[in-house]
Amino acid sequence: MKEKTKMPYWKDKIHEVIYEADTPAGKWFDLILFAVIIVSVILVMLESVKEFDAKYHQTLLTLEWVITIFFSIEYIARIICIRKPWKYILSFYGIIDFLSTIPLYLSYIIAGSQVFLAVRAFRLIRIFRILKLVQFIGEASQLKQALKASRAKIAVFIYVVLILSVIMGTIMYLIESDEAGFTSIPRSIYWTIVTLTTVGYGDIAPQTNIGQFIATVIMILGYGIIAVPTGIVTVEFSRYSKKKPGEDPKVAVHLNTQSCPTCSAEGHRDGARHCFNCGEKLR
Repeated sequence: MKEKTKMPYWKDKIHEVIYEADTPAGKWFDLILFAVIIVSVILVMLESVKEFDAKYHQTLLTLEWVITIFFSIEYIARIICIRKPWKYILSFYGIIDFLSTIPLYLSYIIAGSQVFLAVRAFRLIRIFRILKLVQFIGEASQLKQALKASRAKIAVFIYVVLILSVIMGTIMYLIESDEAGFTSIPRSIYWTIVTLTTVGYGDIAPQTNIGQFIATVIMILGYGIIAVPTGIVTVEFSRYSKKKPGEDPKVAVHLNTQSCPTCSAEGHRDGARHCFNCGEKLR
């Protein structure tokens, strides 16, 4: 079987800087990328302020071009430094990187560039990739496992809340009049959810004594309901944080940010020689 050719040295170095954070160069790149993302999102928000945009439009446009060119170079570099570019291009972060790069280019092709403001805000999602820094790996892994272990309990809890909202909403529809705003069962359910979550828009309010009593009960229940999901996740997080790597395969904490140069898979165990996803040899 023919052995695959080794990646050129320059591609290997680019891959190490862009995809990993174990080296000083990789850490600096992530910090610079973090700063650029924050600045770009601030520019998007400032551009939406008409008075500010009218006064500093040219400056904002120039800065946006600088950021777009930076993201474009980074996107191309991520593609050329791995053996299977489509693995990155079609990945979640690959799509986010693409969507956060093209808005300015499209604004010169398609009229109405304001539509792309929301697309540019996707750049903020890229910060999650930067959280692969060594000091966050253990905590991120434990939080991920805690959320995964809690999903069944949280799903049941949400189902119970929805049933309660439907029942209470129906009761309020029968008790209150149309003048109070309870014109239908769906609208009454909307009021129940708003009250239960302690949001309280105030657009609908019960007028009868019984309705106000039920509203009081729902408000009190709301405080307890908000605390339940937090408690579920906290218990699971505490359980996983007490375990040591090796006691449970699911609690393995990765202390490196090594990325496969072929398929870009991350989360390899310490000391791993081959990629768990494609089997290629790691550096």
